Amino acid sequence: MTETNELRIAVIGAGPAGVYSSDIFLRQLKKLGEGLGLGTAARIDLFEKLPVPFGLVRYGVAPDHPSIKFIASALEKTLDNPDIHLYCDVEFGKDVTLDELLERYDAVLFATGAVEDKPLGLPGADLDGVYGAAKFVEWYDGYPTGAREWPLAAEEVAVIGGGNVAMDVARELMRNADDLKERTDIPDNVYEGIKANKARVLHLFIRRGVAQAKFSVQELREMEKLPGVQLIINEDDFDLDEDTIEEAGKDKLTRQMVEELFTIREMAEDMEDDGDVDYEGNPADRKYYVHFNSAPVEVLGEDGKVVGIRVEKTETSADGKMSRTGEFEEYPVQAVYHAIGYKPATAPGIAYDERHAHLANANGDGRITVAAEAGADGADAAVEVRERLYATGWAKRGPVGLIGSTKSDALLIVTNMLEDLSKAAEGGRVAADRDPESIDRLLESRGVKPIDFAGWKKIDAFERAEGAKEGREHKKVIDPEQMRALAHA
Repeated sequence: MTETNELRIAVIGAGPAGVYSSDIFLRQLKKLGEGLGLGTAARIDLFEKLPVPFGLVRYGVAPDHPSIKFIASALEKTLDNPDIHLYCDVEFGKDVTLDELLERYDAVLFATGAVEDKPLGLPGADLDGVYGAAKFVEWYDGYPTGAREWPLAAEEVAVIGGGNVAMDVARELMRNADDLKERTDIPDNVYEGIKANKARVLHLFIRRGVAQAKFSVQELREMEKLPGVQLIINEDDFDLDEDTIEEAGKDKLTRQMVEELFTIREMAEDMEDDGDVDYEGNPADRKYYVHFNSAPVEVLGEDGKVVGIRVEKTETSADGKMSRTGEFEEYPVQAVYHAIGYKPATAPGIAYDERHAHLANANGDGRITVAAEAGADGADAAVEVRERLYATGWAKRGPVGLIGSTKSDALLIVTNMLEDLSKAAEGGRVAADRDPESIDRLLESRGVKPIDFAGWKKIDAFERAEGAKEGREHKKVIDPEQMRALAHA
């Protein structure tokens, strides 16, 4: 047995939240460790249930986001660190338990993401042809356990949602398959599926107004450059009052988004004036309608299948409050996709805050609590903190915020972890089993074969070689058994 004096940290989830937290922990420990009486040495073991790392970056974002390559590259550089040990294909709660981790690690940090959609909650939500965004995203991103085929026979489709995921879903439904293949890493089954897509009309419904949407400017710019697609807007939606314009101007990102939406309004007018063309002036064979202040109230069906959607016009005040107007309109559609939010994953043995949709943690500081409690007035009540357990990213705050929020989260949680470790006995080294090879023996005894960083690099090299054959940078492997075979070769 090899005893070591380094701090030992287990991180559950190798997506952005887990990787950033691992990196920030090591950096902050080197900077502050001596002063806190912790020293500067630590080993971080990063556990991921999928055969490959990067979580949301690889499997939660549309393949045609240009920035994703840079994020994935930065995450990979972080993982190429001798103090970080990657254990992919190891599922928490199944392959290893919480007690077994606490026996071997001084602290456990949960950076689990979100895999389930929030339910739509409208009449008709159970009809054939209603889909949650999460499963569709899994399909087009080649999620290892996701669907391999997707029904794309509907000629008219609706997408519900006012955020980036709704924009991703709508864009992929309007995508030209050859254009998408040329610039992304999509696998063959996704290319064939999108090539056979029958959608010619798409309606995007956003409940609030132009100034309250949650789109990033990058999403809007990608929407502007869809070959063969005519954008269509309702000019009345852009008739903003002075209070709304003033409120939107207070926040830089909101102001930029609104300015970009006005650019899209002008584009849409030009597309119509030029004879229903796309952004390059070519004849458009698909129409993409953007409806603000439009709240779907019912999915309409016949014989158990979607035939339409009923939408109520809304009004949104400058402070973002939405009110109903009692004015309804129906649109013929044969499929409805809802992107109204995710529900972050639960973790066996950890309390879940259903009200806020995240792992129960104290006042949002990332320290895991024994329960999620609310006072009689609905305010959060003080609850007992569970020592040595933490949450970050969506597991800590719920399904809100982008990469920037995840980084600031990680710094907050790492600061709290170091503070707690410095107060613990023996300089934070509290795990009973300090043999770094103990976890490997435990997993081996259960027949679990983790995929480490070197194994991931083999998968990545194969994907790059397959992409090169088609003049592409990368081509995703989607079969988990093939991933395992490549990694362990």
